[in-house]
Amino acid sequence: MSREIVLDTETTGFDPRTGDRMIEVGCIEIEDLLPTGRTFHRLIHPERLIPADAIRVHGITDEKVKDAPKFAEIVIDLCDFIGDAPIIAHNAQFDRNFIDHEFGRCGRVLFPEDRWIDTLKLAQARFPGMANSLDALCKRFKVSLVERTLHGALIDARLLAEVYLELKGGKERRLDLSASRTVTAAAAAHAAAGYPPRPRPLLTRGGEAEQAAHEAFLRATLKDWSLWKGYGLDIEKASAA
Repeated sequence: MSREIVLDTETTGFDPRTGDRMIEVGCIEIEDLLPTGRTFHRLIHPERLIPADAIRVHGITDEKVKDAPKFAEIVIDLCDFIGDAPIIAHNAQFDRNFIDHEFGRCGRVLFPEDRWIDTLKLAQARFPGMANSLDALCKRFKVSLVERTLHGALIDARLLAEVYLELKGGKERRLDLSASRTVTAAAAAHAAAGYPPRPRPLLTRGGEAEQAAHEAFLRATLKDWSLWKGYGLDIEKASAA
């Protein structure tokens, strides 16, 4: 399985070089593009006051983080959760700047650049000239924003995991994965049972008109016909006829 980590952060501002700090980090583990249910979420004491403009964005106040751990106290747990997986982030350079800054303060080795995957760049390549913020992509892909009234690291990571799935092929890919696993499991069960192949294939009960209508439906609906080819139906040949 392909393990990846979807990551989002909330901060006191835009630039760690001017004194801004991270105040929240949220991570979602995905395998084969689907969430596993494992998450990592921490509020972080920024060792400075949080500006009012930042509070209006994420709602995290000084009161909320007064008893939170400092980044140095959570960095080992964060690194253990991420492991050696690729890191998915939207406008990844922003999150990376803060992660790198905090790692530098702790004396930690930085995550290599090639570990970061930027969904903003993926979206810009797919939708050039269009709005490609996380909100815009959620609306475009019909990902519900009903539970999100303010920005938050974990909820934004959850939204981004859904957007990333869509950017990588969407629900069609998820169905392909499910179908592949179902067919593989069925084949394994069949082999384990020791049943020999059927000596003669079952004859279809549909007439020629029904078969033609079915093939026309498949040609108009499906992008990938490999599953049906496995059952002996050659859509391309039927199309040419």
